Amino acid sequence: MHKKNRKNVKKEVEQMKKKSSKFFGEFKKFVLRGNVMDLAVGVLIGTAFQGIVKSFTDNLISPILGSFTEVDFSSYVLHVGNLHLTYGAFLTDVINFVIMAFVVFLMIKSMNALENLGKKKQEEEKEMEKPVKSEEVILLEEIRDLLKNNIESKK
Repeated sequence: MHKKNRKNVKKEVEQMKKKSSKFFGEFKKFVLRGNVMDLAVGVLIGTAFQGIVKSFTDNLISPILGSFTEVDFSSYVLHVGNLHLTYGAFLTDVINFVIMAFVVFLMIKSMNALENLGKKKQEEEKEMEKPVKSEEVILLEEIRDLLKNNIESKK
């Protein structure tokens, strides 16, 4: 009986190894797929770009806006009892978001314009490649269509 249990345990261990290797193989295939790698690169670039936008807002936009009130814009705080609501920092984050969204909008708009530019050129090339029908061919096609209509109307 002890030998049977040992055999069953070995079989179960082998089955678990097969399942785990299959699982990790699928995971590896998923991670190395192009879309996941593109997404990872996009996240890294987005994070770096966010730092640039934050620096732009903190070092340029906030001081300019703060010059109207002669106070650092990001240091605006509303005191309500024991609460300290830093609405200036929130407004700075909103400005960061708007700038990021605007830049992404411009990037997508320019990418679409480039894509459409290529399509327009292809369409123009296709139109140029189309053979121009001679007057005789057009006349013969009209005669064919009239004959076809006469035959169908007689039926």
